[in-house]
Amino acid sequence: MSTTTYPVTWDLEIFFRGGSESEELRAHLEEGEKKVLAYTEAVGDFRTPEAAGAAEKVAALIEQTKNTSAHLRESGAVIGCFLAQDTTDKKAHLLQGESSALGAKFQTAFMMFQQKLSETDEKVWEELLASGELEEFSFILNEWRKKAAAKLPEEQEAIITALSVDGYHGWGELYDLLVGDMQVTVKVDGEEKVLSVGQANNLGTHPDPAVRKEAFEKLEAAWAEKEEFFAKALNSLAGFRLQVYEKRGWDEVLQEPLEYNRMKQETLDAMWGAISSNKQPFAEYLKRKAALLGKEQLDWYDFSAPVSESTSKLDYQEGAEFILNQFGKFGPELESFARMALENGWVEAEDRPNKRPGGFCTGMPLSEESRIFMTYSGSMSNVATLAHELGHAFHSYALRPVHQLNRQYAMNVAETASTFAEMIVADAAVKEAQSREEKMALLEDKAQRSVSFFMNIHARFLFETRFYEERKKGVVSSDRLNELMAEAQREAYAGALGETHPHFWAAKLHFYITDVPFYNFPYTFGYLFSLSIYAKALEEGKSFEEKYMALLRDTAVMTTEELAMKHLGEDITKQEFWEKGVRLCIRDVEEFLSLTSDEG
Repeated sequence: MSTTTYPVTWDLEIFFRGGSESEELRAHLEEGEKKVLAYTEAVGDFRTPEAAGAAEKVAALIEQTKNTSAHLRESGAVIGCFLAQDTTDKKAHLLQGESSALGAKFQTAFMMFQQKLSETDEKVWEELLASGELEEFSFILNEWRKKAAAKLPEEQEAIITALSVDGYHGWGELYDLLVGDMQVTVKVDGEEKVLSVGQANNLGTHPDPAVRKEAFEKLEAAWAEKEEFFAKALNSLAGFRLQVYEKRGWDEVLQEPLEYNRMKQETLDAMWGAISSNKQPFAEYLKRKAALLGKEQLDWYDFSAPVSESTSKLDYQEGAEFILNQFGKFGPELESFARMALENGWVEAEDRPNKRPGGFCTGMPLSEESRIFMTYSGSMSNVATLAHELGHAFHSYALRPVHQLNRQYAMNVAETASTFAEMIVADAAVKEAQSREEKMALLEDKAQRSVSFFMNIHARFLFETRFYEERKKGVVSSDRLNELMAEAQREAYAGALGETHPHFWAAKLHFYITDVPFYNFPYTFGYLFSLSIYAKALEEGKSFEEKYMALLRDTAVMTTEELAMKHLGEDITKQEFWEKGVRLCIRDVEEFLSLTSDEG
């Protein structure tokens, strides 16, 4: 065991000293305003290319696009970190508003640039892309051109972007504010504790069923108390989005998320088809877990409950070392990168009040560093979350040699790198289990993950698609939102669920994220896609790491279908591809069922 002590709070001072009161940050934002103004003027002066000789001008404006965007994203990411680490930071909330307004101005100019490029004659366009200055950007430029052609005229899109600051993104920010203000009082180990939402959620792994039940019921009551606020936010956010889609002539609500994730409808249908037709083993696992907990059916708050008294708890230092040890068995780059990130204070893991719930990884493009946010309380689920977020950070690290314009990968492949890292740790943990009890707990942790991706995420997807269809006809009441969620959960969990979580639509941040529409199916995509990559990694050993990094570098310059064909030789529009991954997960479940049977 290493004697290194990894910091449990992150270092944000390296970016801007002084937190949300930072004078450096103030100067950076003011510089950002100048950059946006200069960029807007440059785009205004730019004319739609009429000959291949315009390639140099296009390349210069691309470089200005990159520089301005990176400058804004640097401050935006750090401000997001300020808000996550302390939801009571009022100055950070003001800075977020300022940052969003700047981003909207940049976006307006950026869309104007895209629109002007989209009007280029087809023959001239092909000549431009064949030029030395623009050849490396051909994928992204073609994507810009296609997206611009599908939108409204630039003046109308500019109005939408301007109004979105307060009329769209504002609702997502209000959600964060509401959740950050919430607290519940739960009796834990004989002591009344006032907890944030994130801390109360972590009690789902508590061995005492009374604690789990109380935490769930207190949270459910808290969501119910504010349900009208959350319903207003969700309806307004969805209403804004639907109005924009209607004006653009988009009939399908999945058009934007599919384009955003660079994948086809056939791919999504094939994935859910493979999952829906193979749910029975996971329903059997949930029934077995219920029996092990002395219940007929598993209630929502029991999903993460330990089934073994020997469920290991690892403090943060032990959890970090465990991850590094397993990463090292995959490849030296992943291990050395993760060690550097842990040692240099890239991770905010402290268990304390006033933190935002959940976990994330965010990148600072100017500094070329990442920051990871979570609340660590010692469970194997927390260890998996830390590995997951380190996987995200490694993806950004692998892309460093690539031009920043070619680093904008979509969410589904973003979740591939994270779940791949998580899998390395989970699989190795099972293999290294020292006892039957420990192996049972670790297999159960893997089975929980499959249930999360195949059932929980499916429930989110079913809820969100159905909610949007109803929202087209008018505002959806909080009571109806509860019904839709409970129905989606019962269907997605294949009848194996007892008490549902009807206010999950209010409790889950992902429904309120405005930057990424339908932030649900990318998780499941990433999970199953990474299983195929993991199978190849096991086959080839440490020599695979170089190929893996090559795959990561391609994630932003091709569609997911092209990526899979090039690096895996697979057609992901076919259900057979996805079924191979599901079958690997079923093996874990079968091993768990065997281990926990009377004969096991």
